[in-house]
Amino acid sequence: MKSFISLALKEDLGSGDVTSESSVPADLAQKGYILAKENGVVAGVEVAREVFYQVNPEISFIAKINDGSSVKFGDVVIELEGLARDILTGERLALNFMQRMSGIATRTSEVVKILEGTPTRVLDTRKTTPGLRAFEKQAVVMGGGVNHRMGLYDMILLKDNHVDYAGSMTTAIEKVAQYLKDRSPDLQKLPLVIETRSFTEIEDAISASVKSGILIERILLDNFSPDKVSEAVERYGHLVSLEASGGITPGNVRDYGEAGVDFVSMGYMTHSVKSLDLSLKSTPHVK
Repeated sequence: MKSFISLALKEDLGSGDVTSESSVPADLAQKGYILAKENGVVAGVEVAREVFYQVNPEISFIAKINDGSSVKFGDVVIELEGLARDILTGERLALNFMQRMSGIATRTSEVVKILEGTPTRVLDTRKTTPGLRAFEKQAVVMGGGVNHRMGLYDMILLKDNHVDYAGSMTTAIEKVAQYLKDRSPDLQKLPLVIETRSFTEIEDAISASVKSGILIERILLDNFSPDKVSEAVERYGHLVSLEASGGITPGNVRDYGEAGVDFVSMGYMTHSVKSLDLSLKSTPHVK
């Protein structure tokens, strides 16, 4: 994340902040305030701290509200003090990170609240902005959600295309078992998650895992209706953790929670998010 912040600063700063250099005295010290202009859950405070630190380590950075906390219109989230040019140089990048991360944390928090009283937790997906995955997944956690796999390296997730290319569910799982047989202990410890499209595939997956001696950590129910999810929970919930995915929105997620599934995964939280409105001002008051 620090490396990405450095690259983002280089992208924005280029050969120099010509506007600030031409209009603001080099030795002028000022305060600045990052303010919330709508209600939500704030995320990215520590990312903003790193942005301003990389601009100038001498900038005073005081977090008035911490990551994962609720904010309301007019709240002072961060108080800055230092050379005015440096504050202006870091302003946009810090806000870009914070606004997007806070939007994700806010939307995640809304889903978590909808699911209150059910056993279901909400997972993110790999439907993230290229290069920003670590930031966006951190924001999900700050909103009360749970991270799914970070990438292609930390979980074996057999999806429909893997099964189709392998020829069948049974063949795909057998190939995974054979692949892991002579691999390092760390690889052998990778969780195995199986995406299924029908009860037949669930049965095939469970049968193949027993036959191959490989443990399935979770079965993913892809595009199952809430009624079908409820049936799957009744039939298989005592054997394996279950996750529902596909077409799940804030409007129907409660139905899946009431079906008793362990997890729902929603790309909505990262790929369809609206940034939270934050701004940097020279006074601690929203105008």
